[in-house]
Amino acid sequence: MSTAAAHHYATTNPYTGEVLREFDTLNSEAVDRAVETAHHAFLRWRERPIEERASVVRRAGELLAERRELFAHLTTLEMGKLIGEAEEEVDLSARILRYYGDEGPGFAAPRPLSTDAGDAVLRSDPLGVLLGVEPWNYPTYQVVRFVGPNLVLGNTILLKHAGSCPQTALAFEELFRDAGAPEGVYTNMFIEAGDIQRVLEHRLIQGAALTGSERAGASVAETAGRNLKKTLLELGGSDPFIVLDRERLDRTIEAAVRGRLENRGQSCVASKRFIVLDEIFDDFLAGMRDRFAALQPGDPADRSTTFGPLSSEQAVETLLEQVQDAVDKGATLVIGGARPDLPGAFFDPTILTDVTPDMRVYHEELFGPVAVLHRVPDEDAAVRLANDTDFGLGGSVFASDLERARQVAGRIESGMVWINHPMGSRPELPFGGIKRSGYGRELSDLAMEEFANRKLVVTAAPDAPLRGFGG
Repeated sequence: MSTAAAHHYATTNPYTGEVLREFDTLNSEAVDRAVETAHHAFLRWRERPIEERASVVRRAGELLAERRELFAHLTTLEMGKLIGEAEEEVDLSARILRYYGDEGPGFAAPRPLSTDAGDAVLRSDPLGVLLGVEPWNYPTYQVVRFVGPNLVLGNTILLKHAGSCPQTALAFEELFRDAGAPEGVYTNMFIEAGDIQRVLEHRLIQGAALTGSERAGASVAETAGRNLKKTLLELGGSDPFIVLDRERLDRTIEAAVRGRLENRGQSCVASKRFIVLDEIFDDFLAGMRDRFAALQPGDPADRSTTFGPLSSEQAVETLLEQVQDAVDKGATLVIGGARPDLPGAFFDPTILTDVTPDMRVYHEELFGPVAVLHRVPDEDAAVRLANDTDFGLGGSVFASDLERARQVAGRIESGMVWINHPMGSRPELPFGGIKRSGYGRELSDLAMEEFANRKLVVTAAPDAPLRGFGG
């Protein structure tokens, strides 16, 4: 596509701070052409049998698996993810695409309805051109969980990826083209955040999905609402991790460390608030502290590295401000709280205790390797604290008594809860939250309904009596 403007998309290696490649953003004329091309592609794409659309998505999953090394390398290069974690992300993403390639046609099949009005079915028809706004923290996974089900359904996609992941964005456009998607079915768009509103207001755009901050989500929802367009939002999280007993405590501590530090804590569904019963708290804290202290920062492309950089200098600065605010107001800094004497966007693994509601870390999302530990007297206090947040994305409950754990899970105000495991993701499991964590669901069969026209078609007998709505 033709481009203009300045270099606002750039690959900056978080480990070295070096700017490696820069890309121009699209001018307004190019944006309009992209929307119109996607719409014309939709008119043809929706007419192809769903099995053909599904085969393209499945092929994209196969190609992604074949290009595992490339996508993992780009992820590590552009946002600093440990190479092993980057490979796991690519593997999951390939599974998601294959999942919708296999299961999508069944999810979208017409559903018969029982009625005396005649033969009634509920169809799942595509809406049209959708805008996807995706973040940098899972640059492969976030894309496919939106794109996979919607391409199978028959929608076409305009994808605005994060400004720090341009090479990953271009690799995706090539991936779907090589899988057989016609021009306009999947289009990468290098546009500024300020251009999202203009795209959403275009008459040919039928909906938008965003994964990102509360502020970005509110802006997209406001624009879409004014224009009566459907949105799906997956925003921030402050997930509780509740520990109810000391059974298999070592495993629970390992789960806590993984839940907090996977992707360096840069995950909406990372475990962030550790709520531990009083009689277990000291041992739990000691175990987490020891494991945090054992981590060694280094090059994320080196398989021996156990702790990589954050995505950017701005991410480090934000964490420094949040932690310093807590310490200034009386929180106990158990470990960390600073950046190591290394080049790159590093921040030490950090544990805070004695956190109170007047501190930023009590209410704000901590998007990095900072764990907040709370001591509570009983499970009722644990639930109250877990729900004392504006977020409601995920959560975890650890207990040997599974019925007790399920009862506590049922009281947590969130879209997802895992028992005896930190939050995870699978193609067949719905993903999404409530409250200020957003709305709508991705993955599973539910993803096929978010941007579908659930059209009712009733076939009455030719000689059926003509009745009004109340007849």
